[in-house]
Amino acid sequence: MAKQQSFQDKATKAASMKGSKCEKCGTVFQPLLLVTSEQSKSTSWKFNERRVLVCKCNEKQVYA
Repeated sequence: MAKQQSFQDKATKAASMKGSKCEKCGTVFQPLLLVTSEQSKSTSWKFNERRVLVCKCNEKQVYA
């Protein structure tokens, strides 16, 4: 049986998250692999992969 997790345990875990924080909203950046498909000069398709740091401020811009 799983151990029950209290709200205090969740809050301490969220406060101790490692990584850089956003200057505007103060949340920790989450790394994300953004894949876009683009058509090359010929008729073939190419996938471009790019690492992006996402927080609450730029979340709508990245996911749109």
